[in-house]
Amino acid sequence: MKKLVLLMLFAATVAFAQQGAAPANAPKSHAKVLTRAEFDAIIAKPGRVLIIDVRRPDEVTANGGFPVYLSVQAADLEKSLAWIPKDREIITVSNHAGRGGVAADLLTKNGFKVAGTIGAQIYEQQGGKLTKIMPPAPAVTANGGKKGS
Repeated sequence: MKKLVLLMLFAATVAFAQQGAAPANAPKSHAKVLTRAEFDAIIAKPGRVLIIDVRRPDEVTANGGFPVYLSVQAADLEKSLAWIPKDREIITVSNHAGRGGVAADLLTKNGFKVAGTIGAQIYEQQGGKLTKIMPPAPAVTANGGKKGS
């Protein structure tokens, strides 16, 4: 019986650890994956850092995010380089740091100062608090109907 309990605990530990891992087919990144403590230390000086969240809006709504960030989806990042400031250290964000790492590599290659990347869900698993973002209510027209209907 003890062996069965130990085996189940081991299996649960392995399964839990794999939840934070990037998919096997995810591109490999050279970016530093920040821990919660490293991230918190960097954002303690908000005037020096820019957080770029490369997730889709529905992912930010579903999982939560950081209070202040620039939202540029991963697919649009390269087209957006011209208007991203180069005078701040950048942290990229995705759910598990996979897309964030690729984004960090792209930014580094283009001359940006990148501190690293972080996964929002990993940050939360390490005890960090994410801001839950509620989508805005549909706009109502003067006659009481919804706009766009």
